[in-house]
Amino acid sequence: MLKTRLLVSLLFVSQFVLAQSKQPQPWSQRMLATIMTNNPDSLAYVKEGKDARWEYEMGVILEATKQVWYRTSDDRYFNYIQKNMDRYVSADGDIRTYKKSNFNIDYITPGRSLLLLAQQTLPGKEKYKKAADMLRQQLAEHPRTKEGGFWHKKIYPNQMWLDGLYMAEPFYAEYTRLYGGANEERDFNDIVNQFVWMEAHGRDPKTGLLYHGWDESREQKWANKETGQSPNFWSRAMGWYAMALVDVLDYMPPTYPRRAELIAILNRTMPAIVKFQDPASGCWYQVTNRLGDKGNYLEASGTGMFVYALAKGVRMGYLPASMMVPARKGYDGMLKQFISTDEKGLIHLEKTVLVSGLGGTPYRDGSYEYYLSEKLRQDDLKGVGPFIMASVEMEIAQENSLGKGKTVAVDNYFNHEFRKGALGEQEPFHYLWDDKMHSGFYWWGTAFRNLGAKTTTIAAAPTAANLKGVDVYIIVDPDTQKETAKPNFVSEADSKAIADWVKAGGTLVLMANDTANCEHRHFNQLAAQFGMQFLPANINMVQGTKWEQGLVNIPAGTSLFPETRSVYIKELSPIAVSGPARAVVSNAGNVIMATAKVGKGTVFAVGDPWLYNEYVDGRRIPAQYENYKAAKELAGWLLSGKK
Repeated sequence: MLKTRLLVSLLFVSQFVLAQSKQPQPWSQRMLATIMTNNPDSLAYVKEGKDARWEYEMGVILEATKQVWYRTSDDRYFNYIQKNMDRYVSADGDIRTYKKSNFNIDYITPGRSLLLLAQQTLPGKEKYKKAADMLRQQLAEHPRTKEGGFWHKKIYPNQMWLDGLYMAEPFYAEYTRLYGGANEERDFNDIVNQFVWMEAHGRDPKTGLLYHGWDESREQKWANKETGQSPNFWSRAMGWYAMALVDVLDYMPPTYPRRAELIAILNRTMPAIVKFQDPASGCWYQVTNRLGDKGNYLEASGTGMFVYALAKGVRMGYLPASMMVPARKGYDGMLKQFISTDEKGLIHLEKTVLVSGLGGTPYRDGSYEYYLSEKLRQDDLKGVGPFIMASVEMEIAQENSLGKGKTVAVDNYFNHEFRKGALGEQEPFHYLWDDKMHSGFYWWGTAFRNLGAKTTTIAAAPTAANLKGVDVYIIVDPDTQKETAKPNFVSEADSKAIADWVKAGGTLVLMANDTANCEHRHFNQLAAQFGMQFLPANINMVQGTKWEQGLVNIPAGTSLFPETRSVYIKELSPIAVSGPARAVVSNAGNVIMATAKVGKGTVFAVGDPWLYNEYVDGRRIPAQYENYKAAKELAGWLLSGKK
C-alpha cells in the first residue's frame, strides 16, 4: 500500500511539474495538487493520529475539488471525489462511521459530494442518493431551539453556532431543489429561517459583526446572561456563515419570495466584515475586531472565506461591484502572507488555526485568550478548501466581463423530450442548462455563465417577443416523431421570426444531429435562409471506443478556436454552404462547422450537439480531445462583438 501511494504521489508531482514547465498553473490547481500529492489514496491521511471518519473537513475540500473540476474538465478531480465517497458509502447507501443518533450538524457537509455523484451518469449512483437521504433524515429529526434553529450538536444543547450554517444549509438547499417536490417552499423557508435567527441572535448592533455562538438557555459559562451570545468575534465562524449564504442562494429559484432576505443579510454582513480588514496586509485577524492587539494574528481560513464570499457575491450580483476591491486586496494578501513553496515546487497554506469552539471538555470559554491559544497548522483543510474556492472565484473574475449584460437562451420547444425524474415525474431533458447528466448542457452553460452571461431556456415558439433581450439563441437537434409524439417542427413563421431577429443583431446557433436522430427537413428550411443545409449523410461513425474515428482537427488561425486543435465529434451531418455562409472547419472534404454574417447578426452551424456533458466533462473521452476548451472558446466567440 505504501509503495502504491508513493508511485501515485510521484506521478501526480511529475504531472504537476510538466504542467508548470508549459505555463504557470492557477493557484487553485497548485493548492489542490499539494493535497492530492500528499493524500493520493484518500483524505484519511490528513487526520494525523486519528482514524479516518465521515466529517466536515473532507466535505469542505471535496467541494473545492468539485469547483476545480468544473474549471478544468480534468477527470482526476472527479475520481478523487468519488474515491473518497466510496471509502464510506456502501452499495446499499450506508455510511461507514456515521451515526445519526449523535445529531452532529458537521456530519451533513460531505453530503454535497453525495449529491454531485447522484446527479451524474454513473453506474450504481443510487447508493449516493440513499446516503444523501439518510443525511436529510438527520435534519428532519435534528434537535432544535424553541423557534426552530438547529442545535450545533446534541452534546451542545440549545446552541446555534455560525459554523453550523455552512455545515448543513448548502446541502439542505441543494437536496430541496433536487428532491423537495411539493415541500420545496416549506424547506426553503426552514433554511432561510436558520440564517434569519442566527443573525437576530448573534449580530452585534454596534459593529454589525456576528458572535460565534448563541445559547438559548443562557446556561453556558461563555454565554452572556442577557443575550446568550458568546463573547468574541471569530473570523472563521463568520466565514462559514458568509460562504453558506452565497452557496445556498445557488439553489433557490429567482421566483422564491424569501430569496431577497438572504441577499439582504449578505449585504449587512459583508460590509461590516470589510470594515475590519487589515489595511496593511488585506487579510483578517483571528479575532476579527482586535486588529493589532497583543497576540492576535492574521489567519488564513477566515481570510479565504471572506474573499470567496465577497468575490462570488459580486459575480452573482448579490453584492455591489465595489466589493471586489476588498476581495482582491484580501486575495493578494493571502498570496503574500500565507503561501509558501517547498523544494518540490508544491505550495502550502500557512497559519490556519486548527480549531476554535465553545464549551466541551476541556472547557472553552470563548475568551480572547482562548481564541489565541489554539494551534496553527500547515495545509489544514479548513483553510485550504476556502483558499481553493477563493482562487477559483478570482480566476473567473478575470474573464467574466465579456458576457456581462448578455443572455444566452437554449431552445426547449423544437427539442422537447421527456424522461422520468427523480420523484417519478416527467421532466424535460436533453441539452438543457440544469442537467448534470451526460445528456445535459450544464458544462457549456457554466462556460457562458463564467464569462458573465445569463443563461435561460425558451420553451415556447421563437416569436419576436420571446426572443426580445436574447443575445445568443441555440437550437439543438429538433425532435423527430420517434422522439416526441407531437414534435414542434420549425414553421415558416418560426423561420421568419428567427431570421428577423438575426438580421437585427442576434447570434443564432444551429446544432443538428445525424439523420436518424434529428428532424432535418424543417430545420433545413430555417438553415437555408443563411446559406446552409444539413446534408442527408452521416460521417465520423464511431465503433465503440475507437475514439480516433471521431477526430476533427481544427486548423491554426481559426478565429472561433484560438487554441483548440483536436476535438471529438461523432455521427454528425456535414453541411453544404453557399453565400453568405462559409466553412470554418472541414474534415476530409466535409464541412463540419460553418458561419454566416446576416444583416447585423451571425449564424453558427454544426452537424452535431457535440458540447453536451458526456463529451465535455473529461470523464468519457481521452484528454487529447479538447472539447472542454472548445466549449469555452466557442462561448467566448458567440458572446464577443468580433464575429
